[in-house]
Amino acid sequence: MTELPITERNSDCGCGEAHTEGPELDARQIPHRIRHAAVLGVVGSLGVGQSFVLVAPHDPLPLLAQIKDRVGDQIEVSYLERGPQAWRLQLTRS
Repeated sequence: MTELPITERNSDCGCGEAHTEGPELDARQIPHRIRHAAVLGVVGSLGVGQSFVLVAPHDPLPLLAQIKDRVGDQIEVSYLERGPQAWRLQLTRS
């Protein structure tokens, strides 16, 4: 069984404290046929206040619509990077 391409990431704003954006899931490395299911699985595993960074090969609007259909407004989405090589979004369960 292949493991999901998830890495822990910490950001450093220069204040001297470590801040975490949450784990990063690089969906570009997941086979297309199972990509949405894998991301939906990660979304479903989030507890309140938990987040992860999704890296996608394009603006994942269809996937975000699926997430909204499944969990409503329980997920906040913030774009960290908007292409052209990758889109990075932070998804947080509220």
